[in-house]
Amino acid sequence: MTESTDDILTRPLGVPEAAPAQPEGRIGRLVAAGRRPRVAAAALAASFVVAAGLVLALGDPHGGEPRVQVAITMREPAARPAAQAPAAQQPQVITTEPGTAPLQRSAEEVETASGVTVVRPAGSGPSEAVVIRVPPPSAPRLAKAPDPRISESGRHGLMPKLGEGRIRALDVYARSEEAGSGPRIAIVVTGLGVGQAATAGATARLPAAVSLAFLPYGGEVERAAARARDAGHEVFLQLPMEPFDYPDSDPGPQTLLTALKGLENADRQAWAMARFPGYVGVVNYMGSKLMADAAFEPVLREIGARGLGFLDDGTAPKPAVAPANKGKTPVARAEIVLDATPRADAIDAALAQAEARARANGFALVSATGTPLSVDRIARWAKEIESRGLRLVPASVALRGARDKRVSTAD
Repeated sequence: MTESTDDILTRPLGVPEAAPAQPEGRIGRLVAAGRRPRVAAAALAASFVVAAGLVLALGDPHGGEPRVQVAITMREPAARPAAQAPAAQQPQVITTEPGTAPLQRSAEEVETASGVTVVRPAGSGPSEAVVIRVPPPSAPRLAKAPDPRISESGRHGLMPKLGEGRIRALDVYARSEEAGSGPRIAIVVTGLGVGQAATAGATARLPAAVSLAFLPYGGEVERAAARARDAGHEVFLQLPMEPFDYPDSDPGPQTLLTALKGLENADRQAWAMARFPGYVGVVNYMGSKLMADAAFEPVLREIGARGLGFLDDGTAPKPAVAPANKGKTPVARAEIVLDATPRADAIDAALAQAEARARANGFALVSATGTPLSVDRIARWAKEIESRGLRLVPASVALRGARDKRVSTAD
């Protein structure tokens, strides 16, 4: 039974309310138990109503709590003063043309496109130092390729041709010989274009005066040859030709064979010659059997008719009787193969032999493959070549000299 209002007002302070009388019996207790949950639910609902009212009135779930608003603004960091480095140590910045987005390129692409050489010691980590060589502004640049004056469309793509006035790719695309005196050595490095790491290493590490020869098979061969030319290297095309132990030694698809009819070999030759532009001549890839056979004469004639020269890399035995050169194509043969024995000491000895040959005759033409070992030994040797009174010149000197009878040919 609940207490009346009069009882509440007349009850002395400090006297507790009298406990309500408990219903008697089992039914009475059940009724009392059911009344208590309803009272609790009503109180809970009332608290939700009050909370919702506060949210609507104050517009903030944390209404009534202290708060503050702070405006945050972004500012450019102040430039820190830095000591002025010497001119030779100033960083080289590569930018694109105004209004164009910067290109995403690999490290090798940036190096070869800019002419900068970054030498990384073998097994070097991110924390180790590297050597960066920046060419002087006076370094010669090669002519752009393809040059429309000496290019034409063929069945397999763009090919070189002899231009009006007998303008030749051998002259247009060649690297000019830098002025100087003393014995000269020309080096052609072969087998490039199929291994991207080896090709990028040869392009970046070797002096620009070293000529590079590219196989026609690599999917990136056109771009690789263009990067080499951007770095100052003149380039050659390697033509796959039949060796004596064919097919045990197989140069690959589109190989020129002695058993094929002339038209078939001509089509294969045209396919190879359309792989990339800008080369000054053709270098054999294998080919010991074909170069000793009469089937080589039309191949050689076609090379000359397109304003190119032919360079024998010296890896095959010299034929007892050289095929007729009716078209008078410029021809030269490497006197020394630097890595015929692929060991560091043997390559160093071959380079010393090349020096002796150059001092005796005034000029030496040598070849090497583009393996990391060969590239490393040549790069090390070339650093001190000028101090020994020698000069590196491009391999096209041998072909253009052959025409002028200043350098001995392959005969």
